Amino acid sequence: MATWNDFKKDITSISPDEMTLIDSLAYLHVLRLKRGITQQELAKRIGMTQPQLAKIENLDSTPSLKTLNRYAKGLGLEAVISFKPLANA
Repeated sequence: MATWNDFKKDITSISPDEMTLIDSLAYLHVLRLKRGITQQELAKRIGMTQPQLAKIENLDSTPSLKTLNRYAKGLGLEAVISFKPLANA
């Protein structure tokens, strides 16, 4: 069975930055589902409406870093940003 990782390596129309955001949101979305938390419940936890959360999960809205961190905190996680040298730098 093919997975997202099998497909995404062939996608060239999405920038690496956008792919990182998509992967991050997919991770959070899957975690929410695995924990049995509804959109309504998570939205309430993080002070958002369910339609707003649905837009983020459906990639209809790009969340700010602040909103992404709120989402993570609602799942008991902390968003962490790291920096590393470019391979060609």
